[in-house]
Amino acid sequence: MSTLVIVESPAKAKTIKKYLGSGYDVIASMGHVRDLPKSRLSVDIKHDFKPKYEIIKGKEKLVDELLDKAKKSDAVLLATDPDREGEAISWHLAYLLDLDTNAINRVTFNEITKTGITTGMENPRSIDLNLVNAQQARRILDRLVGYKLSPFLSQKIRRGLSAGRVQSVAVRIIVDRENEIRAFQPQEYWTIDGKFTPAKGTSRRVFAGSFYGNQDGKLEISSKEESDQILEKLKDAEYIVTKVKKGTRRKSPASPFITSTLQQEASRRLGFTARRTMKAAQELYEGVEISGQGAVGLITYMRTDSLRLSEDAINDASKYIEQRWGKKYLPDKPRHYKAKANAQDGHEAIRPTVVSLEPDKIKENLSNDQYKLYKLIWERFLACQMSNCIQATTQAEISANGYLFKASGYTVTFDGFTVLYEEKKDDESEEKSGILPPLEVGMPIHCKEIGGNQHFTQPPARYTEASLIKALEENGIGRPSTYAATISTITGREYVVRDGKALKPTELGEVITKLMCERFPKIVNVKFTAQVESELDGVQGGKNDWVETLHQFYGDFEQTLKKAKEDMQGVKIHLKEDETDLICEKCGRPMVIKTGRYGRFIACSGYPECKNVKKLVQENGADCPKCDGRVIVKKTKRGRVFYGCSNYPKCDFVSWDEPVKEKCPRCGKTLLKKKGKHPKYYCITPDCGYERIEENEE
Repeated sequence: MSTLVIVESPAKAKTIKKYLGSGYDVIASMGHVRDLPKSRLSVDIKHDFKPKYEIIKGKEKLVDELLDKAKKSDAVLLATDPDREGEAISWHLAYLLDLDTNAINRVTFNEITKTGITTGMENPRSIDLNLVNAQQARRILDRLVGYKLSPFLSQKIRRGLSAGRVQSVAVRIIVDRENEIRAFQPQEYWTIDGKFTPAKGTSRRVFAGSFYGNQDGKLEISSKEESDQILEKLKDAEYIVTKVKKGTRRKSPASPFITSTLQQEASRRLGFTARRTMKAAQELYEGVEISGQGAVGLITYMRTDSLRLSEDAINDASKYIEQRWGKKYLPDKPRHYKAKANAQDGHEAIRPTVVSLEPDKIKENLSNDQYKLYKLIWERFLACQMSNCIQATTQAEISANGYLFKASGYTVTFDGFTVLYEEKKDDESEEKSGILPPLEVGMPIHCKEIGGNQHFTQPPARYTEASLIKALEENGIGRPSTYAATISTITGREYVVRDGKALKPTELGEVITKLMCERFPKIVNVKFTAQVESELDGVQGGKNDWVETLHQFYGDFEQTLKKAKEDMQGVKIHLKEDETDLICEKCGRPMVIKTGRYGRFIACSGYPECKNVKKLVQENGADCPKCDGRVIVKKTKRGRVFYGCSNYPKCDFVSWDEPVKEKCPRCGKTLLKKKGKHPKYYCITPDCGYERIEENEE
């Protein structure tokens, strides 16, 4: 007998084939094979939102190959990914291959290892239609919002714009934060900080202390005058320890990774985008060639919001920890973590499949991204099964002329899980407390240094990828598996730009959000979007009917869209970023930037009376080193950036490295910038030899 096993990716097919052996033919569908075509809505709204699926363009030959292999096989097993999208792919494959959707032909693998594949093959089931309908409902809902709203935005603002059920809310969250920052009024405040040391005793360790107040409580210092008044009263004052409180603090390890926390931590610690994280995680799950072992799936399935760990995995971790660090690094009993109330418990948390495959042992078999992410997952998983970090804490109060100072510190008495891993925080400005010298009540203290420091309250920080993902998850917007695509969409369409790690809205993003808030308030309402998400989860759980869910949403949406079109008939919103300082040489009107079928261009604002157009060129601000032209930014057909002269073809200057405004300090010629981790500036004149490395530039 021969059994055809259909998976999603070639890498996964190769790994699974190794474990299944002869009698099985494993082939990849290369993701979705059937979908709603991009060219039209493809949803019959009048007939209960019936979708009109088609084979994806370019996949016809693959589908024919799958059909041929299915006919020649004794059995067909659908082994696509164990999530909503994977279930839908299996359902579409069953339709195309004329398989019974009630047949027991669906297998799933939580991990691509011998154990994981054996478990999956031993527990086949039928296609879960609740999962399929949940995917269909989301797909159709997103298609309706996108295909109905996008033309409206394009007509009112700029051609080629798009809106989305999740992306529009994500942009609004970023825009709202930007408005908070603009509206923020900084308030002045002062602190008085000192450096102290015991006046007597064996230790002369210097420690920091901060002004707190007086016997009546905390005092706020709002000006230099108030600070100076207090400092004047502290001149020649005697400093005495009036209170010492000692304690023990236990720090517990972070829970194992789920999709969202993996994306957040990879962003904070590794600087990875969500898309980059998921790409590397997918590769680690599907299988990597390991020397002497062949293809091995290194982590469990990476799209999960469950914190559950198998008992076997916990036992393996405990044995490894005891063997490497000793029994004292194990807690009294294994740790089990509780997921949030709305979490789906279909899969385990993200963990390594084989604990003994230490990251450094297999580093040579992994790409740089794979190694960094695997190391992060491996360390986090082991740490979550280790004992607490124990710290001895000391808090002291120091009295001087009726005023109080406070000092705190700690020493680590047992490092516990921190010997391996410690979670990063979004706010790295946490108070750092050091080790205090031995302090006792009544001990005189010598003040080595004291002074007032001016501060201003700070506005809330812009979102980073990590903090945006956290906000989306906390508010129930979208699902962790969609965050990477959402962030890629809003940055790719330039509704949001990256400013270092921060996400900042563009004028376009703000104008779209303003229009959406005015005309489609529910679409960009966080609570409403979370409610829709909850109803879609209800479809997945079999509680809600997917067609009824679509009817409930679409009725109100259709009326809102109709009213917006009527109210804004003939209205066009202009963006400042589309304005230029160019004047039309034909009619004298200002030239503006417009977007057409083939991209952006410059046109006369007097259109249609004046149809003057120009090619849009991007200058980088530098002068051409060969003539009096300006350096412009160009792209090859493959998208690689290079630099040329605005006077081309009269001037043939061209360079892969960017010419800069700064001139060579030796000969006065143009400097070029070679990009990299530490960019290098060098003179265009070979004989000059000037060059400079920019150490601090990212």
